Amino acid sequence: MTQAVEDYLKVIYKLQKGQEGGESVQWIDGVEKVTTLSIADRMGLSAASVTNMIKKLAEMKLVRYTPYQGVELTEAGEKIALEIIRHHRLIELYLAEALGYSWDRVDNEAERLEHVISEEFEEKIDSVLGYPTVDPHGAPIPTKGGTMKEFLQNSLSDLEPGQTAVICRVSDRDPDILRYLTSLGFALHITVEILEKAPFNGPLLVRIGEQQRMIGLDVAKEVFVTPAPSRRIKRNGY
Repeated sequence: MTQAVEDYLKVIYKLQKGQEGGESVQWIDGVEKVTTLSIADRMGLSAASVTNMIKKLAEMKLVRYTPYQGVELTEAGEKIALEIIRHHRLIELYLAEALGYSWDRVDNEAERLEHVISEEFEEKIDSVLGYPTVDPHGAPIPTKGGTMKEFLQNSLSDLEPGQTAVICRVSDRDPDILRYLTSLGFALHITVEILEKAPFNGPLLVRIGEQQRMIGLDVAKEVFVTPAPSRRIKRNGY
């Protein structure tokens, strides 16, 4: 199993699950399939190169592929993809918590290491970190058994003025966006309130703690939130 094969399977899985943004899937006969163009765009490769590799993956029984109708992972392909994603996200968390890496730097380092660590090393990291369920960006970590719980989350861009939410996940696709969000005070578990939302895809004015910040819609789409807990009003001391 080469690194290239593992990279393809990981990207296809994340596109299939809507974790990479954009129009990455199409419905064919009631089944969601990933487009080869979206794979090429995500990996920075030509469509012809991607098609050749997809054909090889199909011969290996790791994907199901029909020309012009997209691709989907087989059970075997999904198992490998989840194992690599587990390695990646555990390494990211270890780099952040044990070595002090910022969340904009862990992805590139994990990309280099995810293919080479042993299962024993993976288990050691998992144990040292206390068997975590999410990585530094809030993304779920697959279990050793090959399952991954996906959470229902809205992007910050979906909220309307007056709504308050808690940041639970941030896309790790662009380190520059992560650094920018850090400069604005964004972090996991921070509460944000939408104050204003300009029309025609305009920016959002949000409150973070005591600060008010402007954030573009494209950046807001990279931030995922859950509803903030409702505040209980105390009456007569109760």
